[in-house]
Amino acid sequence: MNNSFAPTEQRLAVTCKKYPSFPMGPGKLARLIKHIHKAMHDDANAILKPYGINHPEYNLMMMIYGTESGTMLPSELAEAAGEKSANITRLTNELCEKGLIVRASSAEDRRKVELSLTPAGLALINRFLPDICGLLERQGRDLSSAEQKQLEKLLKKMLNGLSA
Repeated sequence: MNNSFAPTEQRLAVTCKKYPSFPMGPGKLARLIKHIHKAMHDDANAILKPYGINHPEYNLMMMIYGTESGTMLPSELAEAAGEKSANITRLTNELCEKGLIVRASSAEDRRKVELSLTPAGLALINRFLPDICGLLERQGRDLSSAEQKQLEKLLKKMLNGLSA
């Protein structure tokens, strides 16, 4: 295991000494996930900075890009991103100001606002995707294909348990 996690494990061990019923296994998993999230977020921000966007903006753009219709409602985007509606509003405002997404009234219900990528947004995605693909490959390189599938299965199981 990477030694950068060793101080966290030491603090968890001290916590267990002070409070013996502290659940070491889930505590360690929670901290590992936090460390992984931060490292992946920082790596993505470094890759995306030259493109003028950050990781949260990238996530929103890719969620819209990944829909068949090419549009999403802000509420759908908030749910998919796991973000609060206020943060979705801020991020979509920033993406609109950059000319990467656009808001339009729904053809089915004028009261609903749909978000979609602009031609500039699509062009930006096509420019950064090769770098993102390389980043994702590097981030997963220490796990075999079977290990990646196993980890995915375990993380989904954990996620399902959190929402139960």
